[in-house]
Amino acid sequence: MVILELDKRPDMLREAAEYFWKQWGSETNLPFYQNCIEHSLDPDNELPKFYVMLDDSRIVGTYALLRNDLISRQDLCPWFACLFVEPDYRGNKIGFRLLEHAKKQANVKGFKKLYLATDIVDYYEKYGWSYMEDGFGITGEPIKIYISNTE
Repeated sequence: MVILELDKRPDMLREAAEYFWKQWGSETNLPFYQNCIEHSLDPDNELPKFYVMLDDSRIVGTYALLRNDLISRQDLCPWFACLFVEPDYRGNKIGFRLLEHAKKQANVKGFKKLYLATDIVDYYEKYGWSYMEDGFGITGEPIKIYISNTE
């Protein structure tokens, strides 16, 4: 299995956008994902970047590094987002591999810290992420913010 930054595989734009959308989108926002990923392909921009894990040619996992994950803490950057592992691949530390890959990529891009927002409890902690504080999503609901060093 290999983890690829989509700007290295622009031929996968449509497939990847649909995959991210199916995991995280709504009925009407496929163009949002297509536009985000299309504009992430510029190799001169450090962020945003979208990543896929492939098993042969099948997408089995994803994540993104973003400037902001639609949360009130606009002062924090970058954000780890869109972690997804296909159900039949879970339990094999693929989520951990994607998290570690993200930390390395953020570090290579010059970021010493990485943030994420989640309502999931007791997942990220077991991989060394620390609860920082609550922020607020776009609907005003509180959401937990976690931090990890990238070194």
